[in-house]
Amino acid sequence: MEHVLAAAIGVLVASGVWLVLRPRTFQVIIGLCLLSYGVNLFIFAMGRLWVDKAPIMEKNGVIDPSQFADPVPQALVLTAIVISFATTALFLVVMMVSRGLTGTDHVDGKESN
Repeated sequence: MEHVLAAAIGVLVASGVWLVLRPRTFQVIIGLCLLSYGVNLFIFAMGRLWVDKAPIMEKNGVIDPSQFADPVPQALVLTAIVISFATTALFLVVMMVSRGLTGTDHVDGKESN
């Protein structure tokens, strides 16, 4: 499972970097989204990967902290998802205004022919 997750993070980050370097604004926005997904998966994986384990410790009894997933990265990732969604919406609005004002969706505002 760790290899699949590491490969998914690598593919997301590599695709995001490649798209960020593209000349069109929509590709840059999609690249930023893929980068944020890759980083979110990485942070989520840092909280320990468990299958069929609760992230909350039981009320009574002896506990072993190494047997539980850390809920802090999960909360951070949830917050990051909300912030990245709002940022993406803002970028889309700015992109649409820029396209309306300049007539092109090139990052520099000029078409290179």
